[in-house]
Amino acid sequence: MAQRVGTLLVPVQGLSGTTYDAGTKVVVSGRGSSVDAFVNGDWLPLAWWEFAEGNLEDNIAAGRPSDSD
Repeated sequence: MAQRVGTLLVPVQGLSGTTYDAGTKVVVSGRGSSVDAFVNGDWLPLAWWEFAEGNLEDNIAAGRPSDSD
């Protein structure tokens, strides 16, 4: 399955114990209500509401809604 870029919307703890802040870029794999995401090899199991597809700054620049609107 193709990997996609995403952006965390909330702080999430990875398997390593490191907490990644909202705005952190992640590589997302999978589809559905939960997906696998990775930051520098650290696995983050994400629910659909914890991340946005694509680069958040690109979405804002393109005029797509964001949580800060």
